[in-house]
Amino acid sequence: MRRPRVFFAARLDAPTFQAQMKAMQPPKSSLDDPDYAAFAWRRYRRLMAWMVFASLSATIGGLFFLRWLIGPMTIHMFIATAAGVFMSVLLAAALMGLVFLSSGSGHDDAIQDPLDGEDGL
Repeated sequence: MRRPRVFFAARLDAPTFQAQMKAMQPPKSSLDDPDYAAFAWRRYRRLMAWMVFASLSATIGGLFFLRWLIGPMTIHMFIATAAGVFMSVLLAAALMGLVFLSSGSGHDDAIQDPLDGEDGL
């Protein structure tokens, strides 16, 4: 009969385990500061307000272009085009705004790269 393998586990109160857990804690982001987070989110909301205006402009421009290109449209095509253009531009603006928020606040720098220092990637 074969003996089962025994795996040795570290005790959770061992000094090495506690040091490893402390080293695994992610660094603080500037968004952890409530004042800076409020400033960053205000800036994001202001950007989004401008992008709603840009989305409306793109929607109106797109509808006028389609009217000029193909002539009269049915109400269904009008609504679908307006919703599609407006939501596409607004979604792109929201995602890019979040990228700028993350990058500008230093939130991207607060990660730990598990592959840092590895070659071949």
